[in-house]
Amino acid sequence: MTPAFLAGAAALLLATLALLLRPYLMRRKAGSAPTQRRINIAIHRDQLDELERDRAGGALAEADYATAREEIQRRLLDDGSAIEVEPAAATGGRATLAAIALAVPLLAGGLYAWLGNPGALNPPKAEHKVSAAEIDDMVAKLSAKLEKEDNPQGWVMLARSYKILGRFDDAGKAYGRAGSFIDKEPALLADYADVLVAGSGTFGAKPRELIAKALKLDPDHAHALWLSGTAAFEAGQFNRAVTDWERLLTQLPPDSDEARSVQGSIGEAKARGGKGGAAPPAAKAPQKVGAGGTVKGRIELAAALKDKAAPGDTVMVIARPADGSRMPVAVLKARVSELPLAFSLDDSLAMSPDHALSKFKEIIIEARISKTGMASPQPGDLLSAPRTVKVGATGVRLVVDQVRP
Repeated sequence: MTPAFLAGAAALLLATLALLLRPYLMRRKAGSAPTQRRINIAIHRDQLDELERDRAGGALAEADYATAREEIQRRLLDDGSAIEVEPAAATGGRATLAAIALAVPLLAGGLYAWLGNPGALNPPKAEHKVSAAEIDDMVAKLSAKLEKEDNPQGWVMLARSYKILGRFDDAGKAYGRAGSFIDKEPALLADYADVLVAGSGTFGAKPRELIAKALKLDPDHAHALWLSGTAAFEAGQFNRAVTDWERLLTQLPPDSDEARSVQGSIGEAKARGGKGGAAPPAAKAPQKVGAGGTVKGRIELAAALKDKAAPGDTVMVIARPADGSRMPVAVLKARVSELPLAFSLDDSLAMSPDHALSKFKEIIIEARISKTGMASPQPGDLLSAPRTVKVGATGVRLVVDQVRP
């Protein structure tokens, strides 16, 4: 418990005891006043003194004096021999005070222990950070446990754990062990297809089958639509890709990064021969404020992560304004098989002529490798550290050396 809490509790306890004990303390003080017996004795003594004065002054005969004196002495003896009984409140006061002083703290402490939360007052323990080895051990134990029981939900949980760890082949096998449990869940079907593509680097027959099942159950399922469009784009079916992505676009917030990325993919599909692929009217050239309106550099994949990337994985170089805006000013796509890659960003890669690279003096640039090419970052994506550079810079080096958790 903290010192501040203990001090506050003690102050409240003392205040409560003071209020409860005040009447008893006041009564004890009142009990210290002269008793009736002492008052009566003092009166009798005054009467004897007055009687002596009357006798000496001749106002009282000797016989009357003797009779009156005897009467006063008798009453004085009666009052003096009587036993003075202390009021019950006074005799029991000390016991009551002691009982209250003990009972209140004990009762308060007992009630807090029963109804309160004493443990919350203890300083928080330092959190134990789970290491990668501990996570692998937990996943291995879950896998061993599932081998001994029929638990499709458990296999789905294991598949998702493998996906987060970037073990896409194991994730695909775990989804396969879930059996028919996932057949009526479009989200699970799409995720199953996603990990299969991430493991193989291409859209084979099985992922396409799973995507088709997911869209049959839910024609507007966002993940399945993205995968369907990507599969069509890979196969050169650009009209189909445009159709799927335009349907996906209607479900995304218009100003979101995801919507802008999908718009860029639609534009690329149209440029490669998709519907509406005719060149748009020439836009007015933007006024350039950057030096040359280009950024040039080189992308490399760290040796430690080469086993986590397949040749067909999508490489994206994304440039955003340094002022914090999330809308990209340029997006370049390539394949892992092309790495290391010399890149050049310019206004032709802008997603909007009014938001072109040459309109900015500084940009933040980063590289990302995606198994599925999805617009938004996904667990398991490989990343470079973002860099802030001036427009017109050359020799910018981006090293993909991180894994998105």
